[in-house]
Amino acid sequence: MLGIGSVTLVGGGPGDPGLVTVAGREAIQQADVIVTDRLAPIAALAWARPDVELIDVAKIPGGRSTSQDDINQLLVEHAKAGRHVVRFKGGDNFVFGRGGEELLACHAAGIATRVIPGVSSAIAAPALAGVPVTHRGLTQGFTVISGHVPPDHPDSTLDYAALARSGTTIVVLMGVRTLEAICAALVTGGLAPSTPAAVVADGSLSSQHVVRATVSTIAAHAAGVRPPAVAVIGDVADIDGLVDDADGTSR
Repeated sequence: MLGIGSVTLVGGGPGDPGLVTVAGREAIQQADVIVTDRLAPIAALAWARPDVELIDVAKIPGGRSTSQDDINQLLVEHAKAGRHVVRFKGGDNFVFGRGGEELLACHAAGIATRVIPGVSSAIAAPALAGVPVTHRGLTQGFTVISGHVPPDHPDSTLDYAALARSGTTIVVLMGVRTLEAICAALVTGGLAPSTPAAVVADGSLSSQHVVRATVSTIAAHAAGVRPPAVAVIGDVADIDGLVDDADGTSR
């Protein structure tokens, strides 16, 4: 009878496989089964063994997808069959990645589980565009929020007026569709309409591009941007002289 296997939750970073951690690469190389989805750096799967079983759970907004309960069950079933399973996804598993849910499901089933953090796009995408989420003299903190639902949605738990008064850089993940409503709520909450803002699309990829405007105009300027994209709202979005958006060289 096969012994119980294990599950390793691997964060794949913002998209460039070069930003996967060394530990993450080793886990991919050793995996019997890899459960992945659309935002993971697919090129990194070339590190896997030829006999690895790849399971694509998609997670396409408005398209093909696998429920979180079914993903949890896949992890548990394969580990109980004696396999070493890697759950591979983009960014960091614990930053809007449902890694906590997967960890709890594995623990409840008695499965040994390891977490390998990933480089979160919340910090990496702005950095790759030359935007630091903190900067001495401008801001002493940053707040990362999910834009999955708009401010007036019954499932929204965010206090946008408090965010507007926080004095921190505001980083919005999964907010392409809701950016206009989010910015409007921040301005209504007291954030100055002239506050700088930027949207970084396809962070770390060759298709990376940046749109800059103000909180009152960024949604219109970024109307053609498609996910994945990260929005940054705050004075840091307008820092000059750090990095040239086009080629990453100093100005």
